Parts: sequence; structure tokens; C-alpha cells
Amino acid sequence: MKMKLQPTTAGAPPEPDTPEALLDDIDREIRRLSRFSSRGLWALALFLVISILVGNGVASVILPDRIVAVLGKPPSPWAISLLLVVYTFFAIILSLSRFMGGIEHRSSFCHVGYLTAFFLFYHGARALNDNYWAVVGAGVTILGVESYRIWSYCHETIARRQALLAHVRRTGRLPAEE
Repeated sequence: MKMKLQPTTAGAPPEPDTPEALLDDIDREIRRLSRFSSRGLWALALFLVISILVGNGVASVILPDRIVAVLGKPPSPWAISLLLVVYTFFAIILSLSRFMGGIEHRSSFCHVGYLTAFFLFYHGARALNDNYWAVVGAGVTILGVESYRIWSYCHETIARRQALLAHVRRTGRLPAEE
């Protein structure tokens, strides 16, 4: 059920069923998708900043030896590496399946958290120096695929919305559903 707005006055929003309201909604969606399309790049940039900080020794500040001792014996570096490989494989499969399904999903930043956890796990196992580049490589791969998926989804959807916008401008209404 659509809610009717009061008659339009100067500066007030247009009625919901008018061509102006349709144009505003479509234009707002295009702007939202345009902003959203760079979300993957922001996540990749955040991960690279975290990687640089970890490479410069910030992990020992975040997770000092006292806390590692309280947490107990860490898993072996081999087990962490196996988990990193499994995580990387499934993260890429998940991203590719979302890409093929055309699903808008905003998961890029959670990958940054998971990858940061791998840095901390390796630090706790005293194997960060040997496995630093493995985590960086996995992160760049996962976030690169995810960034491309988001960018591609947004640009395909923007193209459809722009065609819809042109149709509404030309006819004053939405196209008939097929």
C-alpha cells in the first residue's frame, strides 16, 4: 500500500506516483550504486594498510606476549596455513557464486577482519615472519575478486537503471512488465 504525500509545494517532495518521483527514485539508486561500487577498493586499501602496519611490527603491540600466554597454546603454523588455504578457496568460490548470481552483497570488510585474524594467529604461533606474504597474497586475491564482483554488479545495475531513467524521461512512466 503506497502512502500518498500532501500536494507538492516549493521544495517539497513530489507525489509518489508522478514521473518526477520516479526520476528521483531512479536517480537516487544510481547515486547509491555509484558510491557502493568503490566499496571493494576501500576494503582492499584498508587491508593493505593493516598489512603494512603488521609488517612493521604492530602485531606485537596489539597482541603482546602476556595476552598470547593467557590465551594458551596457539595452533601450529601448519594448521593455520591449512585453514588459510581452505578459507581462501571458499571465499573465492563464494564471491564467484555471488558474481554469477548477480547478488548485491556487502561482505568485503568482513574479509579484512578474517585476514587480520590470520596475522594475529601467526603472530601468536611465532610464525608471522614466515607466513606474512601468504596472508597478504590471500588477502589481495580475495579482496581483488570481491572488489571486481562489487564493481561489476554496480555498473551492470547502473546501466539498467540509466536505461530505465531514459524511458521514464521519454514516456513519463515505467515500462510495461514482460
